[in-house]
Amino acid sequence: MKATLRTVRLALAEPLRISRSTMTARDAVWFTVEHEGLTGHGEAVTSVYYGLNTTELERQLYEAGLALGHFGDPESALREGLAGDRPPTVTAAIEAALLDLCGKQSGVPVHRLLDAKSARTTPSTPGGASAPGAPSARTARTIGIVPAERAAEQARSLADSGFTVIKVKAGAPDPEDDLDRIRAIASAAPRSRLLLDPNGAWTSTQAMQLLPRYAELGVEAVEQPLAPGDPEALAWLAERSPLPLIADEDAVTYEDVRRLAGRVHGVNVKLAKCGGPYAALRIAELIEGSGTGLMLGCLTASTLGLAPAVHLADRARWADLDGHLLLADDPWTGIGGADGVVRASDLPGLGVRERRVGREDAA
Repeated sequence: MKATLRTVRLALAEPLRISRSTMTARDAVWFTVEHEGLTGHGEAVTSVYYGLNTTELERQLYEAGLALGHFGDPESALREGLAGDRPPTVTAAIEAALLDLCGKQSGVPVHRLLDAKSARTTPSTPGGASAPGAPSARTARTIGIVPAERAAEQARSLADSGFTVIKVKAGAPDPEDDLDRIRAIASAAPRSRLLLDPNGAWTSTQAMQLLPRYAELGVEAVEQPLAPGDPEALAWLAERSPLPLIADEDAVTYEDVRRLAGRVHGVNVKLAKCGGPYAALRIAELIEGSGTGLMLGCLTASTLGLAPAVHLADRARWADLDGHLLLADDPWTGIGGADGVVRASDLPGLGVRERRVGREDAA
């Protein structure tokens, strides 16, 4: 097997402000595996929060590409795993590329490979938009920390486009600004389900004061209200909250989720933080029946980066798979989403295709 890397810049359509930062663009490194005339693709994106820059991603993926030479085929690489202590986002990109290649070799979509891995024979649709066949789900669409008037305009446009779930960022210096934003969005898109994400900006005292007010405004659930690092505090708050609480930054690894299962209302599983589709499946199996629901989330990335999660989308109670929709120019296509629904393909592999090219380096 031969691996190649390509690094591109992903610019956002407009700056995305959250409680801890504002993002305008990020780099993506595409990992392509070739074997017997077929290719599989995966994507890893840079993250300041997770301490991964472009150089480190390129180095890690380059070394992974060299390690593929020890395997005779992608199936054995997936089965045995690539040795090395790599960041989860790197592992996820490698696994995506290998799954894409295995699907193309066997003529089946990735979701069928994942169904076989989890011994699941029929899809479930807890709140999604799926029917028998390829997974799909109604995805949340994110509105950042913007003035209330701008948020209302965005919400109205999203509702007109077909979005029924809106995720609103919170954590402005003045909490009343966040409340004004929610009121404006609820007025502009009254039929939309609302999720709130302060990205850990609140103290426990603030959360106890604010959660009842958001409950009165019709918010469905709140994601990671407290600063990460104290999961016991999050579990304590969840027990007393009038709204479902979803752990994100406090639910990175399998062990993180094991400690929170049954103690929070949901966990946000992002393939880039847990290590790929197989790790996500293990987490989904862990929380099944615990009272903790699965949220599938993402980083801002292209369709290529989102596609593996979309192949799992019908397993989630909440889908937040809009990272590709935030881009000014998505270089890949194949999962939809512009109408509020992301859809996996029944084509072999991930079912995505590239729209443009970038810089390429052989591994």
